[in-house]
Amino acid sequence: MNNPPQIYIIVPCFNEKAVLRQTLLPLIEQKYNVVVVDDCSSDASQEALKNLPIYYLQHSINLGQGAALQTGMNFALQQGADIVVHFDADGQHPANEIPDLIQPILDEVADVVLGSRFLDKTKIENVPFKKRILLQAACWVNGWITGLWLTDAHNGFRALNRKALQNIYLTENRMAHATEILSLIKKANLRVKEI
Repeated sequence: MNNPPQIYIIVPCFNEKAVLRQTLLPLIEQKYNVVVVDDCSSDASQEALKNLPIYYLQHSINLGQGAALQTGMNFALQQGADIVVHFDADGQHPANEIPDLIQPILDEVADVVLGSRFLDKTKIENVPFKKRILLQAACWVNGWITGLWLTDAHNGFRALNRKALQNIYLTENRMAHATEILSLIKKANLRVKEI
């Protein structure tokens, strides 16, 4: 790994013009390499990015979040990324938690780090009850399908080291990538940690 490591934040974007700039500013302030993958937005999302020091990639047709993440990961690998962080464009992930997310990779105890809304009991209350039940059911189904038993199966806040990037290639373009990535992690025998 380079010293300091090359960290790329992949932000898949589809019609997030209203919040996109505010989502990206804390990432830019923290000096991350930010890669926005615009999945053929129709709301002129690109206008929100004027004068921002980011990489901007655009799909010419809407392919889905999984495809946007894969496009970003391919680009980051070509740029020499040591670590990639998946970060939602709608602002739901806190930029100030990225150092905690990537620390197990820096400590060389994990290849993939998955964010969880359910490890910290104080944050569980922020998730509506019906959504909590649905997510817990998804954890059980994903565990049964993938063999990875997690506390939060569909959290898009995740970090991957270079080894993981080289072993994960998403083919599920839409939201099914959330389960596919877990299967690929298991298949490649990657070390996983939830935080």
